[in-house]
Amino acid sequence: MHLPSHIQQTILETDRLILKEVNPEIIEHIYTQWSDEDIMSYKGFPTGEFLAAEKEKYNGGGFTTYRIKLKGFLFVLKDINEAIGACHYHTWQPMHARAEIGYAIYKEEHKNKGYMKEGIKAILDYGFNEMGLNRVEALIGHFNEPSLKLVKHFGFVKEGVMREHYCKNGELQDSICFSLLKREYKG
Repeated sequence: MHLPSHIQQTILETDRLILKEVNPEIIEHIYTQWSDEDIMSYKGFPTGEFLAAEKEKYNGGGFTTYRIKLKGFLFVLKDINEAIGACHYHTWQPMHARAEIGYAIYKEEHKNKGYMKEGIKAILDYGFNEMGLNRVEALIGHFNEPSLKLVKHFGFVKEGVMREHYCKNGELQDSICFSLLKREYKG
């Protein structure tokens, strides 16, 4: 399961993680050339349902448009060479120098070990310094305490509440909107 040499992939590294870029070209390659088992292994998906949901996004063209792009990174644990989660700038708008960040650790056994803080720091550094971002946004549900703590750790500022902003399990839920500007980021 290797990418062909003509596909460029940025690799970032932290103390415990290797962060492998995922972009539309890479997604196109793996979803059209690899088996489901290879995709699940490469991306660290815990279940076939997770893979099916991601394939549905891919088939619907949900990863990029003419003005919104995707740039993300898989979080691969160095010591076991296994993808354990990901972080994406999933609504990157280069012309406006802003992006919304989303992230997840896929299995309970890898949560609460500081991997997300370690990875997000590298992703924020990359976004502000290499992608030319001025603003990073995070939209978080009221109930998501770990995510709320994470953005506060990095100095994100609460801007307000977006009412009935997204649907989860058939229920409309609010999102708390946070942002972090390049000049505010302490790295």
